[in-house]
Amino acid sequence: MLQELTIRNFAIIESLNLSFQEGMTVLTGETGAGKSIIIDALGLLVGGRGSVDFIRHGEEKLEIQGLFTINPQNKGCVEALESNGIDASDGMVVLERTLFQSGKNTCRINGKLATTVVLREIGSRLIDIHSQHEHQELMNDEFHLQLLDRFTWKDIEPTLASYQTEYVAYTEMKMKWRNWTKNEQELAQRLDMLRFQQDEITSANLRLGEEEGLVEQKHVLANFEKINESLQNAYTALQGEERGLEFISEAMRHVASASDILPEYKALSESVASSFYLLEDSAMQIRQELDKLEFQPDELDTIETRLNELSQLKRKYGKTVEAIIQYNEEIDQEILELSDRETHLGQLEQDLEKAKERLSELATELTAIRQKAATQLGKQIKNELNQLYMEKAIFQVNFATHTNEFTENGVDKVAFYMSTNPGEPLKALSKVASGGELSRMMLALKTIFSRHQGITSIIFDEVDTGVSGRVAQAIAEKIYAVAIGSQVLCISHLPQVAAMADHHFYISKATTENRTMTSVTPLSGDEKIEEISRMIAGIEVTDVTKQHANEMLTQAMKIKSQKQP
Repeated sequence: MLQELTIRNFAIIESLNLSFQEGMTVLTGETGAGKSIIIDALGLLVGGRGSVDFIRHGEEKLEIQGLFTINPQNKGCVEALESNGIDASDGMVVLERTLFQSGKNTCRINGKLATTVVLREIGSRLIDIHSQHEHQELMNDEFHLQLLDRFTWKDIEPTLASYQTEYVAYTEMKMKWRNWTKNEQELAQRLDMLRFQQDEITSANLRLGEEEGLVEQKHVLANFEKINESLQNAYTALQGEERGLEFISEAMRHVASASDILPEYKALSESVASSFYLLEDSAMQIRQELDKLEFQPDELDTIETRLNELSQLKRKYGKTVEAIIQYNEEIDQEILELSDRETHLGQLEQDLEKAKERLSELATELTAIRQKAATQLGKQIKNELNQLYMEKAIFQVNFATHTNEFTENGVDKVAFYMSTNPGEPLKALSKVASGGELSRMMLALKTIFSRHQGITSIIFDEVDTGVSGRVAQAIAEKIYAVAIGSQVLCISHLPQVAAMADHHFYISKATTENRTMTSVTPLSGDEKIEEISRMIAGIEVTDVTKQHANEMLTQAMKIKSQKQP
């Protein structure tokens, strides 16, 4: 449930702090006052597409924060939070989003930085926003399969997950089969190219670690003169004309003589002696290394040539020698398969047929689940439409199943068909429903889905478009029914809807110092009567319209008391 919402510098909203409660909350006000802007801000908060155009003119950034409590039944939200390492053990979730003029976008969930993808994943499990856009989706047959699957998600999800795993494997196998059934000339050319590559790599006689050794040898040969000079100078310092070891030897004798007189110098004498013998041994090793040093210019050329060869192979077949050897093993297997193409193709076709059979079995299961769900959905929608004064309407889920046309979601194509008047044939929803009928259809779906989803915050943005009279009253009662035990925020221009609300916010805008600002005022008592009167009468509010508004509120209280569990 949404408890707190803070909006700063969003469109014409400078600063808003709103508190929400359970039940049905209605937002009313003149057109353009900023009602839908609040819903747009909520949409942005839960991962909607951002734009710098949302930022209030003259400001550097916009900020939106929302505090939500999690319904224990909303396991999808809890699992999404846990999978993203977000702690919500206290049952609270704080979403934050900041958008800068530079285009930079910052999102946080419970203080932890998050991407908009994660924000959308969590947000979609906290609130469900219904807008005019969903009317367009309802008119699109491609959207109907998603709606049907959402209706029966608990039943279909395991089978759909298994199907989609098999579908990925099947499509990859089919692509491989297509590659193997290319024309003979292409395969022959491929085989010739692979054999050329194999010969080139094999003739190079690659060895693991060879390149590193060559680089080291090259380094030594390139620095031969410096190494030789350094060793020669070191040896001269120890055994040359200055004979540094003779001075140390003399020091050793003197310290030894002193230790003979005073035993406490014995340790010092041994230390000097040890140093002498170590240096003497080092001088001998230096001499040996000098004797071994031999400059071989031809060897440096050979190493350069080999390293260049390895570089050319890496450019063609891999970034490292190890990668080239691995590639050679792979093409060796492909050459073997191409050389025995018929046998390999036969095995691949058998595997493909088995994969197709498994996929077909799962697709059949999906169809059976959907057909059963379609019957249940049809009955529930019929019941909901009856309550919305569409008792003559006939609803049906139409299936077009193509057993050999596998898609990511199975082999079914689903379309909602409807007849709104007696004697009229069933037709696609997009061809028979008016704006008001679409509104009622979407509300019927939302009512049904709210029972299946753990989402307890549902937003209706002018769901009552195109209706009036008794239908408006039926829609008001239906929205209230959805709000029982949950939370519904509703933007409406219908007094019937406003009268049924548990909480009423009036949205207005004013101009101060040539700047337009939106404000929100909670209404109760006489204020609520005044606003409903305005919604009934328009500009001029009279005692008659106030009386009518009061009667609507009284009637709404009776209806609400009857609907309470």
